[in-house]
Amino acid sequence: MGSLFIIATPIGNREDITRRALRVLGELDYLLCEDTRKTGELLQFYGIKPPLLESYYQPVEERKILRVLNWLKSGKNVGLVTNAGTPLISDPGFKLVRECVNLGIPVISIPGASALLTALTVSGLPTDKFTFLGFLPKKEAKKEKLLKTCQYTVIAYESPFRLVKTLALIARLFPERQVAVCRELTKKFEEIVRGKTQEVLSKFQNRPTIKGEVVILIGTSGRVLEGRR
Repeated sequence: MGSLFIIATPIGNREDITRRALRVLGELDYLLCEDTRKTGELLQFYGIKPPLLESYYQPVEERKILRVLNWLKSGKNVGLVTNAGTPLISDPGFKLVRECVNLGIPVISIPGASALLTALTVSGLPTDKFTFLGFLPKKEAKKEKLLKTCQYTVIAYESPFRLVKTLALIARLFPERQVAVCRELTKKFEEIVRGKTQEVLSKFQNRPTIKGEVVILIGTSGRVLEGRR
């Protein structure tokens, strides 16, 4: 019986990968990738001779699960990576892991970078309890209903093309709350904007373009978490 390895890769800065992850990537028989080209480039950067790369993304996940399970049952070790960060977090992989657990196939996590935790730790918002919503719904009514149900610090992914519209909604729903927008975390043009909802909205709404990966965080009150000494 082989093992399934869930391997976190950098969300931007390529130094953010563990020595364990680098070792395991070089020892696999197969590697499931959201984008084989991007993963191939990443392995080349680290000087790792790639295992057999297999594309594995949302539309093809279900029809490839049986093939992957057969590899594992025959003693092959299989890794799963996403384009950036920790697999399964707003990315495919849950269904495969569930099948492995049901069949008694070992599932091993190689932890590492995660955009949601990176954003939370620099937001200045309470970190003791939080709700992660993944990618927000595109429709405003569904987005509003979802946000209204949250009681703790909210973390969500959003498209840069919808950022201003979403911030306008948040400003209408929670005008006194503190928010943080984290963009391009760990990359060259990393940006973290903190403040009350309307203040943060005003910093983005006049920009001609907004690019990059975006994480939005919403606090539970108007007060930023105070530093402790």
